[in-house]
Amino acid sequence: MTSTKELEKKLAALMKSPDLFEKEIRDLKSEIAISRGGEKSLTAWETIQVARHKDRPTFKDYVTGMFTDFIELHGDRRFSDDLAICGGFAHLGGESVMVIGHDKGKTIEEKGDRRFGCALPDGYRKAMRLMRLAERFGIPIITLIDTQGAYPGLEGEERGQAEAIARNLVEMAQISVPIICTVVGEGGSGGALGIGVGDKVMMLSNSVYSVISAEGCAGILWRDGSKAPVAAEALKPTAESLLKLKVVDRVIQEPSGGAHSDYAGTFEALREAVLSELRPLKKIAPAKLTKKRFEKFSAMGIYNE
Repeated sequence: MTSTKELEKKLAALMKSPDLFEKEIRDLKSEIAISRGGEKSLTAWETIQVARHKDRPTFKDYVTGMFTDFIELHGDRRFSDDLAICGGFAHLGGESVMVIGHDKGKTIEEKGDRRFGCALPDGYRKAMRLMRLAERFGIPIITLIDTQGAYPGLEGEERGQAEAIARNLVEMAQISVPIICTVVGEGGSGGALGIGVGDKVMMLSNSVYSVISAEGCAGILWRDGSKAPVAAEALKPTAESLLKLKVVDRVIQEPSGGAHSDYAGTFEALREAVLSELRPLKKIAPAKLTKKRFEKFSAMGIYNE
């Protein structure tokens, strides 16, 4: 395994021509962050690099490795089938579930088709259609969040991006079956919240969840993207910070080296966590379930001094 010092030397060489080696620099920063993980706790900025690692499991990897009998369902029945959000019926440890998540894709073609997991309004409307279908059959909903945010382009605005996400927040609060949401990579802003309102919200230990990306925050506050590491510390996007702030309910420890280093170990840890949270939720009456869910999210951001 390449040492941290050797990786840092490579990074220093590439930084002499940053415009030519942007991707290589980003990947090396991820490797350095992972390498340092064995020596000390990662900073918020280093954790963001790990959450974005190019080999991190995608939605299809989780479906293949964790679930059985997956049947993908397509389309929002209004405009299109947005590939950035994928979902369908499946089994998890003998439980029938509806699994829905952002799909960043693996190949260059898939990433382009899925806009790197940045969904259009069509994707959020598809997700809600599948959630209502699950509710009709009394089947719990599992969501896997991994997006930098909703798609910010003209297509999204033309088709009502803000309305689609806002409607999902309202309707997810009222769905009468258990909902468990897990941030498995990046959880960015409303794009993450559009499938992130649940009875239990969990995070993998090297994932991040924030109202805005560190780069976006730095651009707004200082008009300087190089201050992203400073912004990352202020945003507190890490699983550990958000658990303390009671934004998430549980942190699932990833294997040493990150989720991308051990797919099977990651899938097993997530499977056990989901099932342990799901079984008690299934015993709660629907009216009480939705009441507790509403109270959970309403309490966020309220502090007594």
